[in-house]
Amino acid sequence: MKSYIFITTEGFTFQPNSESSEPDIENCQVIGFADGKDLEEAFDNLMAENEYLLETNFNEITGYELKHKEYQKFSKTFYISEKCKILED
Repeated sequence: MKSYIFITTEGFTFQPNSESSEPDIENCQVIGFADGKDLEEAFDNLMAENEYLLETNFNEITGYELKHKEYQKFSKTFYISEKCKILED
């Protein structure tokens, strides 16, 4: 079985501490993760395991295969504030 992530560009996002009444960030939202022999099976599993998605207004969802089964072990968190400090020096 392969692991997949499912995302959508539908919806809106505000940056932290935003005072705007209009969304000010283009975004992708993670809908979920699922396993399957291919994308179609993984999407079916995603929907079966998260039936509440049928009650949302999300429609267009894109799936991507994750390279590693244990993808969390291969992740890294980045901080924009730290990048800014490096650029200032």
